[in-house]
Amino acid sequence: MSEISYKSGHIPDIESLEELYRDAGWSIYCQDLNKLKRALQNSRDIITVWQKERLIGLVRTVGDGETILYIQDLLVLKEFRRQGIGSVLLKKIVESNSGIRQKVLLTDDTRETRRFYRTTEFKEVEDMDLLCYVKMS
Repeated sequence: MSEISYKSGHIPDIESLEELYRDAGWSIYCQDLNKLKRALQNSRDIITVWQKERLIGLVRTVGDGETILYIQDLLVLKEFRRQGIGSVLLKKIVESNSGIRQKVLLTDDTRETRRFYRTTEFKEVEDMDLLCYVKMS
């Protein structure tokens, strides 16, 4: 794999974001790309990963900076998956927020996502005697 680099706090251009989010199948995010860019600008943290000038991955968080951190998006282009990039992104974002006790994420229930998150320190809520409630609009 050609050399890759990680950047903290860098907001990619709209075209790069669209490629990444469409590749992940998250087309609802691409219905209003300006809204997506504003969402990233309003994030607590963002770490991107690049192969030369091409955006190949991203993790971003929202939260209060004290008691809860919500990992909003973790994406890696399909052609770069299973190379450890997602794991590095997740590790970097968790380490940079180590003082925050509660780290939460909500993701699609697919075989691929279950396989990935089972290799991390994150646990399914039912394994921790917790409930999760969500209201989508």
